[in-house]
Parts: sequence; structure tokens; C-alpha cells
Amino acid sequence: MRLERTSFARRLAGYQHAVKLPARPVVEGRLLRMVGLTLEAEGLSAALGSRCLVINEDRHSPVRVEAEVMGFAGTRTFLMPVGSLAGIAPGARVVPLADSGRLPMGMGMLGRVLDGAGNALDGKGRMRAEDWVPMEAPAINPLRRHPIDEPLDVGIRSINGLLTVGRGQRLGLFAGTGVGKSVLLGMMTRFTQADIIVVGLIGERGREVKEFIEQILGEEGLKRSVVVASPADEAPLMRLRAAQYCTRIAEYFRDKGKNVLLLMDSLTRFAQAQREIALAIGEPPATKGYPPSVFAKLPALVERAGNAEQGGGSITAFYTVLSEGDDQQDPIADAARGVLDGHFVLSRRLAEEGHYPAIDIEASISRVMPHVVSADHLRDAQRFKRLWSRYQQSRDLISVGAYVPGGDPETDLAIAKQQQMSHYLRQGLDDSEEQLEQNSAQLAAVFR
Repeated sequence: MRLERTSFARRLAGYQHAVKLPARPVVEGRLLRMVGLTLEAEGLSAALGSRCLVINEDRHSPVRVEAEVMGFAGTRTFLMPVGSLAGIAPGARVVPLADSGRLPMGMGMLGRVLDGAGNALDGKGRMRAEDWVPMEAPAINPLRRHPIDEPLDVGIRSINGLLTVGRGQRLGLFAGTGVGKSVLLGMMTRFTQADIIVVGLIGERGREVKEFIEQILGEEGLKRSVVVASPADEAPLMRLRAAQYCTRIAEYFRDKGKNVLLLMDSLTRFAQAQREIALAIGEPPATKGYPPSVFAKLPALVERAGNAEQGGGSITAFYTVLSEGDDQQDPIADAARGVLDGHFVLSRRLAEEGHYPAIDIEASISRVMPHVVSADHLRDAQRFKRLWSRYQQSRDLISVGAYVPGGDPETDLAIAKQQQMSHYLRQGLDDSEEQLEQNSAQLAAVFR
């Protein structure tokens, strides 16, 4: 019986491959109503994820708005608009588009600022595209990916020495508000050894987008960068697309053999955009108000970064994760830790002390560091962390004079080396002369 079923399945697959099925006819729908962010149409024949045009053919001011099919129930289809719905009325036509849309790509993107649809935001005119590619790239077989076996110099001494990043690694930057997250990203864009830098500003305030480009990224950083910006006032679908678009740009250059640095600020805003969409179409909340689809979208986005196959390019990705109230158990932060290859935690206490970058090395980890540094470097890093942690544990006793020297040799050494360790962890905004090898030598010099 099993053989007969197998034979039938093969004949059916051969028939489907040989016979060209007729094109599916375009069936328009009519807009019934708008509930919150969601449009409901009836009579529409369109697959999940399809693009549609909502057309209100008013003779005085015709309006056309793009929308995407997000779900359906019976004869009703739920759509999410990309832009403003001003001027759209009940009964408007909903017309399926021929394809899911293609996005402009090419070396002409360098130095440009784009939105989630590939339109220029910098006032420099239309971008000259070399290729037009779909939003979704074919997935790479995980067994064919080149392993992470090479360190990447990010230009930050504390990261290079104690949390070494591997080329092709995916890391999270966990931070609350006002602890130097954007400044640290800007330093990475200027100092990291990468061919192309892709920056995604998702859900940020419009003022911060301009400040990041002009003040933090700077003219030199922008020359080798592509910036995709979708401010907080845009539709959630556009914010979602912007995150996917900047990932697609990084994939495009990786496929060209380039080593790409992807910085996305922030992964939390991406998750919040998906939450808005999911709740609007009726998906029930599961964990602290986040529907299950949010936790499916996160790994689907993050897994697209990483190394290509042997001999290809790479995407080293940093995703910022906003910890509301500095709560590291936030559901998005917890989910991100599970799908990333490490995380750096920025400490508010260190930032308030003027310690920048405010990286809490006790709470941070790079899971690939043992595979990309020498045994001596790894031993020095572990010793540094152990002494730094020992000092932090005894800090209150030391500050009030309650600790008696000689009580613990490890604590005595931590006190003696505290000034050198603190100097090693601090770095100025424009301090970029040191290389990865120098950072390793300076780390070893702390214990001499």
C-alpha cells in the first residue's frame, strides 16, 4: 500500500510539473469597513502576504493606498495599509497586484537614506538601481554556512578584549533609555572593519533619525553605509517592512561576497510593530500582550543574518533590544537572548557614573569568543572578568572601609588592579587608533 501511495504521489508531482496551470483570475473586492488599523474587504481573491491597492475613485480627489493581506475569515479578507488612509471610503475597490513587489538594490545605495519601500528620504533624488529583488531571499542551508572562525575588530576596546565578536555573529545590545546605545552604534559604524554597513532605524523618533545620521554616523560613516529609516509615526506595516528591507540589503551585499555590518535599532520596535498588526487582525495575546506570531517573526528575521556558504560574504549583526524599566526579563529581551549568539548589556549605573561605553561585562557574553581568540587571550579575559566581578561584589564594603586588606588575596588583587581595569573599559567617542591585536596586548598588560 505504501508503494502504491508513493507511486501515485510521484505521478501527481510529474503531472503538476508538466502541465501548465492557467493563471489565476484577478478577483477584486470591496472595502467593507475599517476597524482600528485593519481593513476588511469582501469578495477579494488574494493569498496571504499579497499586495493590493485600495482605490477610492472620487472624481475630485482619487486616492490609492497600498495594503497587504494579513489574514482572512470566511469570505472576508483582512488587510493592513502601508500609508495613510485619508480619503478612503466604504465601498472602495480592493485590487490585487500582480506580484509581491521588488526592491531596488545596487552600489548606488551607499551614502543614501531610504524608507521601507526603497524611496529616498535624503533629498538626493531617485536611487540608481542595479537590481530589483524580492523581499524574501532564499534560505541558506545551515549545514553549508561557513563557520564563525575569524574575529572581527569593532573598534571598541572592551568588546575586542573581553567580548570578542566573530565575523558572521549575531548579537543583541540590551539597553534602557539614555545609556549611550546610539552612541555605541555610531562608534561601531565608524570603527568596524567591514566593507558595507547597513543601518536600520526602526520606530525611532524622527528627530533621532536626523541626529543619528548627521551627528553620530557622520559624513565619513555615511559614505560606506546604507540607512533604512522608518520613524515611529509611520504605519506598523512600513516599520515591519523597513526591518525586512535592511536585512534584505545586507543579504544582497553578502551574496556579492562583501563583509557586511548590520545594525538594527531596534528589534523591540520591530516586535511591537508585529504586535500591533497581529492584535488588529484578532490574534489573541499570549505573553504580556505579545501574540505568538511575534515570537515566530523574531527568529525568522535574525536567522537571515550570518555567514554565507564557503567562500562567500558575511553579515555580522547587532540588534538593539530596549529593556523597559531596565527589566532584563522582558519577553522580547528573553526571546532575543534565545536566538542570538550573545548579548551586551548596557548598565544605567555605569552610565550615571560617566563610565562609557557603559557595558556591564558581568552580564554580557559572546558565545563564539572561545572559537575566535587564542587560549592566552581567553585566559586573560576570564581572569579580568573574575577580578572585576570580585571588586563589584565587595564594592560597598570597600567604600565604607569595612574591608580589611589581607582577608582575601583575590579581592586584594582586584583592588590593586581596579584603576587599570577601569581605564581599560573606558573609551572616548573618537578613540579609534587601537586594533584588535593591541587590545589583546593591553589586556595582558593589566596583570603584569
